[in-house]
Amino acid sequence: MDLGELVTALNDFASLSLAESWDNVGLLVEPSPPHAVSTLFLTNDLTEAVMEEAVQRKADLVLSYHPPIFTPLKRVTWKTWKERLVVRALEHRIGIYSPHTAYDAVPHGVNNWLTKGLGACTSVPLHPSMAPSYPAEGSHRVEFCTDNTEHLDMVLAKIKDIQEISVTTLPARVDGEEQTRVSLNCSQKALLEVVALLSQNSLLYRKTEILLLQKPLLPHNGMGRLCTLSEPVSLSDIIERIKSHLKLPHIRLAVGASKTLESPVRKAALCAGSGSSILKGTEADLYLTGEMSHHDVLDAVANGISVILCEHSNTERGFLSELRDMLAVHLQNKINIIVSEKDRDPLQVV
Repeated sequence: MDLGELVTALNDFASLSLAESWDNVGLLVEPSPPHAVSTLFLTNDLTEAVMEEAVQRKADLVLSYHPPIFTPLKRVTWKTWKERLVVRALEHRIGIYSPHTAYDAVPHGVNNWLTKGLGACTSVPLHPSMAPSYPAEGSHRVEFCTDNTEHLDMVLAKIKDIQEISVTTLPARVDGEEQTRVSLNCSQKALLEVVALLSQNSLLYRKTEILLLQKPLLPHNGMGRLCTLSEPVSLSDIIERIKSHLKLPHIRLAVGASKTLESPVRKAALCAGSGSSILKGTEADLYLTGEMSHHDVLDAVANGISVILCEHSNTERGFLSELRDMLAVHLQNKINIIVSEKDRDPLQVV
């Protein structure tokens, strides 16, 4: 596949508009065109060892869940490991693409994969995603009614000269009088011009309403998941399920105040990776994530919530095998898709 065609297909699989605003997602390194992709190489973290594996396995594009370029690079030399990743990628004509939090948000992404470790359950996003655009043109709406048709026509003619604005007029009855209701959808920049124009024509209307429009929420998309188990199970059983799902011999556990290993778990809040900011304040029997700060764990425990920590990337990496199968279908088996064997969490229990 052509690189551009593949990137478009990857964006269709999980829209980058769902990624958090602070994230650095999409195509991060692009070899000079034309660039054909025969082998797509999946990894959770693109380390130097993983990059060498990608070179050996003749990858044409690396899909790294975590973006290897996050803070801006001021130069590309052999001095730091992240600069060396870019050098090696370009030397071997390997592109680098990162979806990160876009994969966290989608209903077929990392967090939904993590819910499977709990057993049968229903889940909803803890922080639903918003649509990338407003339901109508513009971020603000200005509304007013008037019975001065002649003056209105003059003002509307001036309003229509303003960029980034749409105008709707409808007949309306106000206090028993036939009037015209004017609705203006506009950008924040255009709003300033509209307000200035209307203030110069205040005799046209009695009252003006300015509304801030909200982007609609997207059902089933968002950060974290609140899971309701089909049947309550003990904390000890949940621990064994999670260890089996993540293929881990050990996890870290903090038992909630007044709880035991036999306490029932009915609701679990989870977030792949580092979940403190997503989980905080959620009412649940259990928090499941990769890592949390010491004080956030103390807060959860004091509120009777048990906490399971599995290390950051251990709550993400297992998704890659599922991703490989889904992408094979999505891309109609046009390319070879392989998962890194060198990729692993940097921390281990010894």
